[in-house]
Amino acid sequence: QVQLVESGGGLVQAGGSLRLSCAASGRTFSNYAMGWFRQAPGKEREFVAAGSWGGRRTYYADSVKGRFTISRDNAKNTVYLQMNSLKPEDTAVYRCAAVAAYSSGTYYYSDYEYTYWGQGTQVTVSS
Repeated sequence: QVQLVESGGGLVQAGGSLRLSCAASGRTFSNYAMGWFRQAPGKEREFVAAGSWGGRRTYYADSVKGRFTISRDNAKNTVYLQMNSLKPEDTAVYRCAAVAAYSSGTYYYSDYEYTYWGQGTQVTVSS
């Protein structure tokens, strides 16, 4: 089992920044590919960003490319989502997810491929 706990959400004005953290406990975190997803009220969950467990390969949704950055610190069992130039449409509950990966270069962008999920953290961007 892997437990994931997100933090760092909050209220920010448009154009501002936030850094979300996802702390993992349980099994060896370094062998897990990680992803971030979000869900706004009345909308389906959508992919935001993904990273391989080696940390060198990342993938982003078009809507956040160039503004968000996923990174990880395996020594701290933590993955981050740096969010810059935030827009009101980024308002959502953000959840991190983890899945065991056999290759250091593998990432996943479909939610059904992930095994473990955090509870989420609310991000609200005011205009």
